[in-house]
Amino acid sequence: MSRHIYACPLRWSDMDAFGHVNNVVFLRYLEEARIDFMFTQAAEAGAGEFAGGSVVARHEIDYKRPLVHRPEPVTIETWVTRIGGASLTVSYEIKDTAEDGTETVYVRASTVVVPYDLAEGRPRRISPVEREFLSRFVDEEPAVAV
Repeated sequence: MSRHIYACPLRWSDMDAFGHVNNVVFLRYLEEARIDFMFTQAAEAGAGEFAGGSVVARHEIDYKRPLVHRPEPVTIETWVTRIGGASLTVSYEIKDTAEDGTETVYVRASTVVVPYDLAEGRPRRISPVEREFLSRFVDEEPAVAV
């Protein structure tokens, strides 16, 4: 199994009054990683149909520890835990890995994504090319308990 790795910069405005990244901002981080995975990486692999439209049907987030602003980006690992006929589940970990290999996980999350035909205004099936791309990133282990 392979995971998509995204280095997400932290912005000063991401912090809340308590000095750590606000819980809502984590959804933006997940979106940035998901867009890089499903639009940029998929298109480079010849599976660019996702960029034509998709909608989020569900988010689930487990906040593990506070993340404070710093100049270094945080790492977001993304993988696929389920591929259905017309939806998929993407899982994530937002974390740091120290030089000695120890990990600090800030968030574990999952998102149900539905490919969407914008012109028709309705969900669509996952294409064989998209399924082949996604299958490279499948791991049955969800990031959060469903």
